[in-house]
Amino acid sequence: MQIKKKSELEFIIVMASLMSLVALSIDALLPAITDISKTIHIVDPKNNQLFITMIFLGLGFGQLISGPLSDSFGRKPVIYVGFIIFALASLVCVFATSLEMMIVGRVLQGIGLSAPRTISIAMVRDRFSGNHMAKVMSFIVVIFILVPVVAPAIGKIMLDLYGWKSIFYSQLLFGLFVMIWVWKRQPETLKIAHRKKFKFSLFIKGTQEFLKHKNAIIFTFFSGFITGSFMVYLSASQVIFEQQYDLKEEFPFIFAGLAIGVGFATFLNGTLVVKLGMFKLVSIFTTVFTLIPIVYILLYTGESNPSIYVLITFFWLQFFALGFLFGNTRALAMEPIGHIAGVGAAINGFVSTIMAVPIATFIGGFVDKTALPLFIGFFVCGLISLTLILYLYLSKKKKVS
Repeated sequence: MQIKKKSELEFIIVMASLMSLVALSIDALLPAITDISKTIHIVDPKNNQLFITMIFLGLGFGQLISGPLSDSFGRKPVIYVGFIIFALASLVCVFATSLEMMIVGRVLQGIGLSAPRTISIAMVRDRFSGNHMAKVMSFIVVIFILVPVVAPAIGKIMLDLYGWKSIFYSQLLFGLFVMIWVWKRQPETLKIAHRKKFKFSLFIKGTQEFLKHKNAIIFTFFSGFITGSFMVYLSASQVIFEQQYDLKEEFPFIFAGLAIGVGFATFLNGTLVVKLGMFKLVSIFTTVFTLIPIVYILLYTGESNPSIYVLITFFWLQFFALGFLFGNTRALAMEPIGHIAGVGAAINGFVSTIMAVPIATFIGGFVDKTALPLFIGFFVCGLISLTLILYLYLSKKKKVS
């Protein structure tokens, strides 16, 4: 029993580390965006958001490749190939001399990182199901959240000591460490007997199977709106805190404090999900996520930004609600499609990410002089997500009656 618990704990840490490669590649770069912008001669500051959104574009498309491949060749080999692509892309970013070259590097980074991000979720589904899967996902996300807590501070230290290129090199070193850990300690979760012969029709059949499950479809769209709203914050946080509030030095610590809100909620979710179930928690906190921005909009429409303490309070409450949504919605989407976990995780990740990128880009374009557009974006995304939940609830009720 003790060995099983130890094995499960190590599995959770390894999966969180794989997912953390994505967070590290995004969040550690945030304090360096202005410096990178100057180095590669970006004229319009709004283009700085592309450093963030473009890696998500690569993530979205990359998942369509890495997920199905892992169903045929196993989870671990595809993760290794993904890391090699990420490593080469990181070098493109380091030697970038223009915005276009940096964008190419970031998109390729996303394609490479899609393997550990998607396949880690498939590996969780290989081993667990139901509320226990949601519990495991919650604990994975708790550890994963530690990266956004410390990443901007690490990025700032690296930036001040060695320049922005050192941030990319540190990501490579961390990634190499995780790959060695996976190679030496993590057994393959997809047994040979369960692998499917690789052919293009595998993805077609997987998509057809995915579309048969209403929960998978609804919660994939749900994830797109929630991820999109959070991505706006990621891409616009530097503008809000460094330019609107002139808090460049404090920015990494503010970012860390807000990330703790997500982590605390996710930790609580690991306990509550077993008692209340995933669907109920998602319903409750989608409502909370939608109501919080309404208060902000009513108070500050037509006004300048509030005190930084007020803004941080609203953000913290918003992200606390998010902590109950990230893991649960992904688990709810994956629950009925465990037999096609690789393809299912790929479709789920692709659709939600490709939805999120234009949502973030569109809303982020309005974040200029105040943070109000961000909260309007939170409200719209929350309202649509709440409508999807209501539709699913009414469909189930109708089916029962």
